[in-house]
Amino acid sequence: MSAKEDMLAGIWYDANFDEELYKERIAAKDFCLELNLTPMKNLERRRELLKKILPNVNAEEVEILSPFMVDYGYNISIGAGSFFNHNVYLMDCAKISFGKKCFVGPDCGFYTAIHPLEVEKRNAGFEIAKPIEVGDNVWFGGGVTIMPGVKIGSNSVIGAKSLVNKNIPEGVLAFGNPCKVIREI
Repeated sequence: MSAKEDMLAGIWYDANFDEELYKERIAAKDFCLELNLTPMKNLERRRELLKKILPNVNAEEVEILSPFMVDYGYNISIGAGSFFNHNVYLMDCAKISFGKKCFVGPDCGFYTAIHPLEVEKRNAGFEIAKPIEVGDNVWFGGGVTIMPGVKIGSNSVIGAKSLVNKNIPEGVLAFGNPCKVIREI
């Protein structure tokens, strides 16, 4: 199997030195750079770029402010009516899915990659990626970090500066480092 096939299968793969993955990351980052340099008033061009960056997202149904960054883009789905504020990073080595009407505050990061603890394996460029799944109507405050493999239920709110390293159920207010459920909504 290729490194890309291993990545998509959720098994250890060469993240740093595989030429195919490197070229895909560079292309996605170049499109993100162009998006980030395109004025917000140039909506038509921004939508064209978003279609290139996020081929599985209807660019007319979401709003994404700059700066915005992804690793690949093709592993991301975003439901209609969703809004992403400034400086959101989606490390989509595995699938990252957002339901409808999700609000993502500024400076949020969604990270799917896990690196080995053993220095030799880490220096050899290995990683494994676990998907992130977000339900409908989820709101993330500013500066939230979502770790690999996390699922967040619909209608929940994640408070600012939270580190989400475990699943969050539906219909709750959760925050903290690590993030924990505070109460039902």
